[in-house]
Amino acid sequence: MSWNSLSTRIPTTKISLSTNSPLAHGWYSPKKNGVQVMSPNVSSPSIAGECLDAWDDEYEGVIIDSTSLPSSANAFASTLRASLSFWKAKGKRGVWLKIYLEQADLVPIAIQEGFDYHHAEPGYVMLTHWVSEEPCMLPASPSHQIGIAGFVLVVKEKCPCSCAGVWKLPTGYINKSEEIFSGAVREVKEETGISTTFLEMVAFRHVHLVAFEKSDLLFVCMLKPLSFEITIDEKEIQAAKWMSLDELVEQPFYTEDQMSRKIIDICMARFEDRSLGFNPHQLVSKIDGKLTFLYYHNSTSI
Repeated sequence: MSWNSLSTRIPTTKISLSTNSPLAHGWYSPKKNGVQVMSPNVSSPSIAGECLDAWDDEYEGVIIDSTSLPSSANAFASTLRASLSFWKAKGKRGVWLKIYLEQADLVPIAIQEGFDYHHAEPGYVMLTHWVSEEPCMLPASPSHQIGIAGFVLVVKEKCPCSCAGVWKLPTGYINKSEEIFSGAVREVKEETGISTTFLEMVAFRHVHLVAFEKSDLLFVCMLKPLSFEITIDEKEIQAAKWMSLDELVEQPFYTEDQMSRKIIDICMARFEDRSLGFNPHQLVSKIDGKLTFLYYHNSTSI
């Protein structure tokens, strides 16, 4: 079976500041993207007692508008307290509060009022407060990271892990908002210099309590090479090369690691047309109205 017979067309289309910080003394006044920076030593009694700007969420709660928070710590504390009382009286169940880096002095104030950490990204931390007496219904923070493995050539990675020194499939994590098939092609290109096209997803692995105690999904993808001259990324891998499958699986690692061996077996079964993979198909969901990819096997019966 050749690579061409597997080819498929992809449809087009997370703090508080020290007292030595300028922010801690209110010396810093610029705004970033309309975010108000804290001036803890300046009170704003005119807005105390008013409610913070917010809009409804999907869980019978509210999302506070972070870009219109009071410009002093005292005003924020009193307004937040009044807002929480108001929202609870109105039957609101939960509150979301995104605090930007420039507003870091707000974090301990919000925590004192009952907020807790939800998640953080570069530049902000998201806090939540469940004000209802009922069990919390807010979704948990992101629980998974997503990786890919590309069946096309093999690499030796620079890592102090159990697979150090082993020839293996190129692997990596997909980027934010990146499609699985795009991530597979990109990772192989970045690590080895080999251009490829995505053919099919043939398997995935699900494991828990790995990096940062999160769960991990690894999608195994069949790729077709479009170039053959290897140029490795020396920051990530030691070497890369084209290798026969017999030579690959003869390594002791693959006789000792059942999962890795099974992945190779599945890839070979698909390559030899003894198994079926999944292709991405673009569809729009009425749930969110977004164009998305659903992976399934091409079949005339569907």
